[in-house]
Amino acid sequence: MATGTPICDFGWKAPDFSLPGIDGKNYSRASLTGPRGLLVMFLCNHCPYVRAVETRIARDARDLAPLGIGVAAICSNDAAAYPDDGPDGLREQAARAGFGFAYLIDAEQAVARAYGAVCTPEFFGFDAGLGLQYRGRLDASRREAGPDDLRRDLFLAMKQVAETGQGPREQIASVGCSIKWK
Repeated sequence: MATGTPICDFGWKAPDFSLPGIDGKNYSRASLTGPRGLLVMFLCNHCPYVRAVETRIARDARDLAPLGIGVAAICSNDAAAYPDDGPDGLREQAARAGFGFAYLIDAEQAVARAYGAVCTPEFFGFDAGLGLQYRGRLDASRREAGPDDLRRDLFLAMKQVAETGQGPREQIASVGCSIKWK
């Protein structure tokens, strides 16, 4: 069942976290934040909404890095109930999609709860002071990827955050599969 995200609560501070990555290293919010901000994405491997745009997610993350935006993905789904969202499945997804960012495992689901995450994919874009500036969609794709020339909502919003410290006032909510809670 498709779930949509709440509207952006501008200035809300990014909760701290320390989580293991699929590469065996631990990552904190501070270690991932770039000089101009941080993009935290809640993703998973099994969701058709994520799979439809995973290569676009990889592209946007690559394009945001030179702008000073740090990027991390977090999988908070119950891997016992959804084995494709376990570490092996996430590593396979990262390789398939070309993810070049830290992909973290929130096995206790505490980080998803702290962020108020509700679906995958879900995007939280923070400014350099870690105030929320974007909580919207990647683009207009849904269960299938839209045309290649779709407006890059996430990228353009985070580019604006990198350049001005402010996110766009008009944002369209992300839609995806609900977080799979234990």
